[in-house]
Amino acid sequence: QVQLVESGGGLVQPGGSLRLSCTSSEFTLDYSAIGWFRQAPGKEREGVSCISGSDGSTYYADSMKGRFTISRDNAKNTVYLQMNSLKPTDTAVYYCATDRGARDSCATAQVMGIMIKDDYEYWGQGTQVTVSS
Repeated sequence: QVQLVESGGGLVQPGGSLRLSCTSSEFTLDYSAIGWFRQAPGKEREGVSCISGSDGSTYYADSMKGRFTISRDNAKNTVYLQMNSLKPTDTAVYYCATDRGARDSCATAQVMGIMIKDDYEYWGQGTQVTVSS
């Protein structure tokens, strides 16, 4: 069983920034697609961004382009989501997930223009991000 752990959420004012982290103590993230999803109350879980396990290419949902940046630090076995210019509509629980290298789920997202939740087998518990003044 792969366990992912998210951290870095919190309360931030509109226009502020947060950096979320996703790591695992027993699974190497290097060669797997890692995706960030979010779920606001009463809404479906939606894809935010992902990074490919094969070539490090990335995908961003349209509303995050230019504001969010996904990156890896393989030495720390961690994937980050830097979120800038945060808006109240970004308020949600943010989850990281991995396909464990079974498929390049992020390449699929780049082709299809959407992240597919079912492509990701293992999920973290989530971290709350609240954007409010």
